[in-house]
Amino acid sequence: MSEVRVILVGLGARARIWRRVVAARADCRIVGLVDTRPDAVAAAVADTPGAIGGATLAEVTARVAADAVILSTPPGGRDDQIAAACAAKLAILAEKPLADSVTAAEAHVATAARAGVSLAVGLNFRYLAVTRALKALLRAEHMGRPEFGHFTYERWRDGQQPHLNKYPLTMDQPMLWEQSIHHFDLMRFVYDAEPVAISARTFNPSWSMYRGAANVSALITFTGGLEVTYQGTWAGNWRPMTFHWRTETPHGVVIQADMFGALGYARRDDPALTPVALPATEPWVDDAAALLADFIAHLRNGAPVPCPGTDHVCSLQMVAACIESSMTGRAVDPRRLGLQRTSPS
Repeated sequence: MSEVRVILVGLGARARIWRRVVAARADCRIVGLVDTRPDAVAAAVADTPGAIGGATLAEVTARVAADAVILSTPPGGRDDQIAAACAAKLAILAEKPLADSVTAAEAHVATAARAGVSLAVGLNFRYLAVTRALKALLRAEHMGRPEFGHFTYERWRDGQQPHLNKYPLTMDQPMLWEQSIHHFDLMRFVYDAEPVAISARTFNPSWSMYRGAANVSALITFTGGLEVTYQGTWAGNWRPMTFHWRTETPHGVVIQADMFGALGYARRDDPALTPVALPATEPWVDDAAALLADFIAHLRNGAPVPCPGTDHVCSLQMVAACIESSMTGRAVDPRRLGLQRTSPS
């Protein structure tokens, strides 16, 4: 495979990042652009020499040869896109979440498996330098195995801003499906553990611009007895964002105090955190580029599928468990909401 030919489906906010990171690679090229808005397609085609545009993926695959598709589209209603990619034998890299229900995500995974098509999910936060450093630090012997922690994410997310996708404004559970899914996936990835019980509440403050619940509070129990308290909101009523992920271990604490950095650790009697040096990175861009590099390595060299759909379903089960727990008032084992799989590595 001399170059990887990509069709990009969905030309909204996130597509701008994908167009940029694909263009930065000499071994990858966008050959097709898909969107239901003719003006968006025309503008993207004019800016992408040699690319074919169309309203559906099936229409574009009939006109141009390709190797892979990037689905930069809302999670609901992807059935036709997945089917068209599988019919054309195109490897799939889909933005998270893969679907807006566990059942639909399982169906997409099964469709791809039957077609012999690789299915990866765009969990770019796994590729942040701080995430990799945090995971390595928690594996270090001088810290010990994590036993409990808390994860706080408080943000005033103005969903009306032009650079943000608009569909979350009308979702039933926008915080869970669009933001907490990242956090849950990070917990599974960093702790290398699976959730076994979740007690949660989702709700919406009076000032929220979102139709569905913009707040999530949860207590999550993982394999090995690890307990994590989680608080996430898109309706925090102060613009500065708070990100604080603190993990307690037998020998001290590990704290990430910024979504893209500020990582440190300390033993019980240390007067201050010892900072962990991190490389300079461009958030959203460098992590997407690293994910794309792994995806291309899979296509070219047979490397493992990055962030496979089979693994992603386990994080979606956490979302579904939060919703069920909030409705019933009972703790929920997310493993009973779908197939149980192994922890991510």
